[in-house]
Amino acid sequence: MSKPSFFLLVTAATVNAGLAAAQPAPPPPGPPPIVNLVANKVIEKYQNSSCQQLAQEKSQPPSGAKREMEQRAIQFLQSDPQLRTAFINQVAAPIANKLFECGLIP
Repeated sequence: MSKPSFFLLVTAATVNAGLAAAQPAPPPPGPPPIVNLVANKVIEKYQNSSCQQLAQEKSQPPSGAKREMEQRAIQFLQSDPQLRTAFINQVAAPIANKLFECGLIP
């Protein structure tokens, strides 16, 4: 193999390897759409509720259909740690900020 051919082959291989290394890795799969939907509804509820409404809800335990729905959601999140983490990562800051603004947490 002549020197120019060898040089061209090495250069092409190096460029190919560099391009392959420069390709970004695909993003990790996100939570299922239902988790995002529920998280967005929870965030919306806190953002659209007054401090007085939140204080009243906090003082009264849930009952009836609301209690059953909350229990199912909790069981679902307990059964899948990855989904629980995704859900909590989405809702924690907005809820904590609203509760702090309302003086419901120190």
